[in-house]
Amino acid sequence: MRYLHTITALLCISLSGVQAQGHRIHVNINNYSDSTLILGYYFNKKMLVKDTTFINEKGNFVFEGEDKLDEGLYVLFLEDKSYFDLLIGSDQSMNISTSKDDLLNNMKLEGAPESTDFLGYQQYMISKQREAAPIQEQLKAAPDAARKKMLQEQMATLSEDVNKKYETLVKKYPNSFLSLFLKATQEVEVPRMQAPQGSLNPDSVVQRMRYDYYKAHYFDNIQMNDARMLRTPFFTNKLDTYFDKVVLQVPDTLIKESHRVIAMAQGNYEMEKYLIQHLFNRANESKIMGMDALLVALGETYYLSGHADWVDEDFLTKLKERVHKIKPNLLGQKAADFKMQSHNGEFFRLSEVSADISILVFWEPECGHCSKEVPKLNTDVWQKYSDQHIKIIAVYTQWEKEPWVDFINQHGLHEWIHLYDPYNKSNFRNNYDIYSTPVIYILDKDKKILAKRISAEQIPGFLDHYFKLN
Repeated sequence: MRYLHTITALLCISLSGVQAQGHRIHVNINNYSDSTLILGYYFNKKMLVKDTTFINEKGNFVFEGEDKLDEGLYVLFLEDKSYFDLLIGSDQSMNISTSKDDLLNNMKLEGAPESTDFLGYQQYMISKQREAAPIQEQLKAAPDAARKKMLQEQMATLSEDVNKKYETLVKKYPNSFLSLFLKATQEVEVPRMQAPQGSLNPDSVVQRMRYDYYKAHYFDNIQMNDARMLRTPFFTNKLDTYFDKVVLQVPDTLIKESHRVIAMAQGNYEMEKYLIQHLFNRANESKIMGMDALLVALGETYYLSGHADWVDEDFLTKLKERVHKIKPNLLGQKAADFKMQSHNGEFFRLSEVSADISILVFWEPECGHCSKEVPKLNTDVWQKYSDQHIKIIAVYTQWEKEPWVDFINQHGLHEWIHLYDPYNKSNFRNNYDIYSTPVIYILDKDKKILAKRISAEQIPGFLDHYFKLN
């Protein structure tokens, strides 16, 4: 019954269409007199408008053109915001008739056998869902094992019927969008597994084996080098689920998996372009610390290498500058050394500050966020961890000493190392990618970057975890 649950989310998907050249979709809707009908299509979690037509003197709507539509799942929108889905395949000449009171169940389709069969399939799935619903309710309240077994057998019969219907259509229309679409709705089945003999924790071993299989076969039912998958309502969600919930949120792992998934589209320009753009944008918009490593990897591999021939020089110039600033301070890199002057006139070099943990904060007292974060850094971090060989190095990003020193004195921050660079000799803004304040880095004893752009509130949890492991 897993497929019945999947198909619930896809109810209302219907038909298709084709002709040797061009497209012609004729629509008649009984009891519908509004003048406008919109043809849209699914793309990247959205429904975009492809065409608009108006009711003619015979009460019909017609979408037509000399060019074929890109195959995919389309949507016909009525003015009252009701709609039905329309599967456009290779045959794009069709007549659709239905009524306003029940668009899908009253629908009939002529002129495209593949589309007609798919419409029947959708109507069939709705009927099976209706049959399954009361059985599922009875299962919840089954009074004894015998009754439960009987109901489970009924559900198994329904599931078997659904699978037979699915297999029939997939075999009848090989290589069609219908077949591609139906296969993509199927979840990967993970086989039963057994831990190797002698495993110390067989349950954990089996769990890991199942995870590895699921991850490796996650896209088995999706044709990743077929751009028709882009015009479905579920492809991008499927892709995002993989990178959000299946793959470990570790930069190196995400980089490896991004390259692997993009390689699956090799040979299909449109799909490869979409995957590169989508995964790069995800990396660029990520709020997870360290994901700028993914941005750098994708940017260098696909954009700055010249592979992405669809972008302009302005984009490449800006990306090159961004990568140049980010790359030196990725997690694990050694922080750029600098020599700066303290508010007392002493000079300090970062590499000469001895500490197991150095907390490097770039700030200014006039910054509203800084005025909240810096005192919190003192109360929540320094006062709690000062006996664990940590140092706080606070870099004032401006030049006027008076407001800086006043803030230090006002909040009693005298045990920190306070520095500034009045003549901009250290190039700290570029070396640490400082375009706003506050910015906090956490460095280990060798001044390698452990964390960055972290809030004062997050630091105690990070340090507790770090000290526990080290």
